Amino acid sequence: MRIGGLQKQSFIDYPGKMSCVVFLSGCNFACPYCHNPELAGKPGSCGEALPPGELFRFLDERRGFLEGVVVSGGEPTLHEELPPFLSRIKALGYPVKLDTNGSRPEMLARVIREGLVDYVAMDLKTDPERYPECLCEQARGADIRRSMRLLLESAIDYEFRTTCARPFISPEIVERIARCIRGCRRYALQPVRLGRVLRPGFFEGLDAAFSPEEMRHLHASAAPWVRECVLR
Repeated sequence: MRIGGLQKQSFIDYPGKMSCVVFLSGCNFACPYCHNPELAGKPGSCGEALPPGELFRFLDERRGFLEGVVVSGGEPTLHEELPPFLSRIKALGYPVKLDTNGSRPEMLARVIREGLVDYVAMDLKTDPERYPECLCEQARGADIRRSMRLLLESAIDYEFRTTCARPFISPEIVERIARCIRGCRRYALQPVRLGRVLRPGFFEGLDAAFSPEEMRHLHASAAPWVRECVLR
C-alpha cells in the first residue's frame, strides 16, 4: 500500500465531520483535469510519501480529535490491500469515507459488504457510455453502471459527484448522468479547477470551465432526477 500523501485536517471532505484525508497512489484513469497528478500513475510506480506505520501512529494520536478518515487517491480500489487497510482504520474507531471512480465494482462491493466504509463518494466523469472515448479504452461503462447500482441499493450513506469541464460535460450529458442515478440521495456538481492538472495542454484553446450561471444551468438539468442536487 503506497500512501502518496496525508492532509491532516479537513472540514469539507467528509460531510459533517472534521477528518483527515489519506491519499493512495496510483490510478487507472488519466483525467486531464486531475488535480493530484503525482498520484495518477500506475499503482506501484508512484512514490510513497508516508509509511503506513507513521500514518497509523498519527491516527492513534488523533483519536478523540478527528471525527473521520477519508481514503482518496489516485484510485483506492486498485489496491488489493485496501480491505485490511480500511479494517485497521475502523479498529481505531474512525468512520471511513471512500472516494472512488467506480471502476472496480467487485472491490467496492466487498468493502461495503464487510462493513469497512461508512460513506462513499463516487465520481462520475461523463455519460458512462462515453468513458472509453473520453478517458481510456480500459474504462468500461458497464463497470461504472454496476458501481452506481451498488450505491443506489446500499444502506450506507453515499454521494455521486461530477467535476464539470468541457468537453466531458454539457447540460445534456449532466441530465443523462442524473437519469442513470435517478432517485439518488445526493448528486454534487463542482466546477473544474485548471491550475495544476495532469494534462494542461489538453485544455489549450478550449473554454473548459463553466461560469456560475452555466453551473446553475447544469444544476437545473440534474435536479429533477435526484433527491438532492448541490453545487460546490
